[in-house]
Amino acid sequence: MFASENLIAESFGAIAVIFNFIGYRQQDINRYRLISAIALASISIHFFLLGALAAGYGCALACIRNIVAMRFRGKSILILFILANLGFFIYEWFYLQSAWIILFAYTSSMIFTVGSIVLTSALRIRQWFILAEVLGLLYAVLVGSIFGTIFNTINLSSIFYTLYKENRKTNKVC
Repeated sequence: MFASENLIAESFGAIAVIFNFIGYRQQDINRYRLISAIALASISIHFFLLGALAAGYGCALACIRNIVAMRFRGKSILILFILANLGFFIYEWFYLQSAWIILFAYTSSMIFTVGSIVLTSALRIRQWFILAEVLGLLYAVLVGSIFGTIFNTINLSSIFYTLYKENRKTNKVC
């Protein structure tokens, strides 16, 4: 059915989904960032094993960004991660001459980077992250990532559910 490499890759994807599920239930932001970093490291390995470098790099940078954000935030951190994303994109686009679909992964990564560091409104973050998750989902489907697809679908579902709950809460209060 699957080559052993795909089975190993999908196993890392499954681990990512489990840690991501646990992460979303954390109340402490740094605990969330740490558990999310584990999920991102796992999904990064998953994508690297599938040969989907753009998502591998983007998720690895997001993992590092979460760990760094536990202690440091600000404009210099934002610039560092934007430059890293752009550097990997340029490398992959011009040197490796990767297919156009990497635009989905790198755009998603950039939205997550800017949103995680710059945006302060939970509502705005969720709204922008819908776009980022949809782009990530498209990329995962196009590269044939089963658990990448599941990962993004669960994230999208979680965002929509949270927005729905907040909207109901707001409408009941008024």
